[in-house]
Amino acid sequence: MSGRTWKQELGDRIPEDLGREIDIFETEIGLRSQNKLDEVLFAETRLRRGVYGQRYDNGQRFDGSQTQQLAFPDALTKGPNTAWHAPGMQRIKIPFGGLTAEQMDVLADLGEEVSDNILHVTTRQDIQLHYVHIEDTPDMMRRLAAVDITTREACGNSVRNVTACPLAGVCNTESFDVTPYSRALARFLLGHEDMQDFGRKFKIAFSGCRHEACGLTNMHDLGALGVTRIVDGVEKRGFEVWVGGGLGAVPHQAKLFDEFVAEEELLPLAQAMGRVFARLGEKRNRARARVKFLIAKLGIEEFKRLVLEERQQLPHDERWTSYLAHLDETDEEPLKPGQALNGADLPEGFEQWHQTNVYQQRQSGHVVVTVALPLGDMTSDQMRNLATIARRYVKDTVRLTVEQNIVLRWISESDLPALYSELKAIGLGGDAAGTIVDITACPGTDTCKLGISSSRGLAGELRRRLAERYHTLDAAVQDLRIKISGCFNSCGQHHAADIGFYGISRKINGITVPHFQVILGGQWKNNAGSFGLPMAAVPSKNIPAVVERLTERFITERQQAESFQDYFGRIGKREVKAILDDLAQVPTYEEDPSFYRDWGDVREYTTADMGKGECAGEVVPLAQFELTTAEREAFEAQILLDEGDPSAAYQTACGAMVQAARALVRTEFLDVGDDADRIIGEFRTRFFDTELFFDPFAKDKFARYLFRNHEEPLTNPSAEDAHRAIEEAQLFIDSSFSCYNRISDAEGTPAA
Repeated sequence: MSGRTWKQELGDRIPEDLGREIDIFETEIGLRSQNKLDEVLFAETRLRRGVYGQRYDNGQRFDGSQTQQLAFPDALTKGPNTAWHAPGMQRIKIPFGGLTAEQMDVLADLGEEVSDNILHVTTRQDIQLHYVHIEDTPDMMRRLAAVDITTREACGNSVRNVTACPLAGVCNTESFDVTPYSRALARFLLGHEDMQDFGRKFKIAFSGCRHEACGLTNMHDLGALGVTRIVDGVEKRGFEVWVGGGLGAVPHQAKLFDEFVAEEELLPLAQAMGRVFARLGEKRNRARARVKFLIAKLGIEEFKRLVLEERQQLPHDERWTSYLAHLDETDEEPLKPGQALNGADLPEGFEQWHQTNVYQQRQSGHVVVTVALPLGDMTSDQMRNLATIARRYVKDTVRLTVEQNIVLRWISESDLPALYSELKAIGLGGDAAGTIVDITACPGTDTCKLGISSSRGLAGELRRRLAERYHTLDAAVQDLRIKISGCFNSCGQHHAADIGFYGISRKINGITVPHFQVILGGQWKNNAGSFGLPMAAVPSKNIPAVVERLTERFITERQQAESFQDYFGRIGKREVKAILDDLAQVPTYEEDPSFYRDWGDVREYTTADMGKGECAGEVVPLAQFELTTAEREAFEAQILLDEGDPSAAYQTACGAMVQAARALVRTEFLDVGDDADRIIGEFRTRFFDTELFFDPFAKDKFARYLFRNHEEPLTNPSAEDAHRAIEEAQLFIDSSFSCYNRISDAEGTPAA
């Protein structure tokens, strides 16, 4: 740059409003480094610009060498003239996942220059860079802004990246192309003054099809499903609008807000929704600060009334409809005419890749190619080379997917053999995209400060094993989805998978053992049509056996074309639990020490971690038995729900929470008795008020599940209410295990 700064070099290419935002952030970084800006305020402002803290306890240094655990404080050291803390994570918003080749080049350069040379695609069509020093972020943001990318509101209590189906515009079954609407809404809400006072985040998704996964509208705060209607003899575009969906610790299915919202009403309706959420949504208790909880409190009809009332009061904004005259701005054109694949010599591996990674567009002669990214990762060189390949075959028609891959649209079929060879040459020619091999995983313990178990380590191991035998698997198994989260928060979308897992931990003979909860009953298609429930806590090392056993039983015993969900629904949860029971067992450290370290973790536990040794390890404390009883009751609640008795299921789930609370109370007060009021009162005094129960990650959220269900019991719970109570019960029980483990560690007593 010949001595010029990036600000000087790119000044005329950076939009004025974004440039000003970045300048302000750079000033705030300087103030914080001098301890002139409060860390709480700075944390919110950096989060709203996509800058996250990052953990460093995965046994690896930044340079790849082995190290001991490293704590990572949130932002900057206190006091003037002090060094920066360890680098963190930068999230970069890519609305509807759309990328140009120029943007890909810039992202590749940044991954190489300010990060660890890895670009990570997220389940919200974002890009994440890890190990980024905060002092590098302003110039990084300027370079992104110069190619029309922003990090603004990528995190924080804001409208997150607006996602859309990556096949929009070329899909064979869509109502219409939702791309221009998703882009318009993303631009309209970015930085909007009515969207700045939320208690938590707000997520939006667009889909053009009802029965596919597409935009996953059922699991979003606002889901817009493109539909058409004949009005006065003319076909009119609009959206079936769903609200109040969400995964997180306890998932909520979205509720239908309106069967048809005309296209010109989409933006003002979203604005009105934001105003109602900002005004009435929870602010103090972050655990209940999402739209789904507001709707659960008000009811969908009252929420709709308030939103429509707010809509009538909004001052007119020409941006609501001005974009409708320019819907064609997102229309795409092919670089080359579509030609059939006829008589070409096919490279080795092409046919398998073509079977899983190529989608026939509705436009004859053109296809969509999915570039499979294991764990959502690609190197800077791969991104740069992919940009070069994109220029050769398409016209800036590249999109990220919510399954952590990249798609190239408008490929001429005749170019497929050459394209495949070029992808293979840069290490991106893997097949099995969109199959059981193509596992979704959040960062987990690799970099996330909330990670409990290694989601990426497990995903990598499962992917390796499944890829080795993919082409021998039954077709009914090949198309299943596996999704993994490192904790209960469902960033890996485990609730919506055919087979889902989320990370937890258990103590065996005084040693912490990584575990995962096994989730069954979720459905990826139908825009995340159903959410699964936990079946069993299984040690991490046995999870590959879980996948193998479940899929083998399904193939052996399924009836005709019975689906995975229908099969396990038919055999029932008791049988599912019986299938998994032996896999839930953990051998002693002497029998198999591999169970006592996580997938991909270089560290092993030593005898120093084994407490009082083999003899003391045989002692099973009373609390262990009682917490296990609570877990059994939570499972029995699932069976009652399956048997069509939501009231009994709800009562049993609530009782399981009381049982877990009693188990903890009895570690201090053995004679608390069985009265629920007394148990909960003692729990509040001894564990909640003292903050002994507070989960390091969830704080007091799970304890409040207990209090709310006891103090505000439902008299006629629906199946949805019971489903939610079961989720809450399992989370409270898992947290009770963790609380007991912390107490045991502090006291030096054996824990189970």
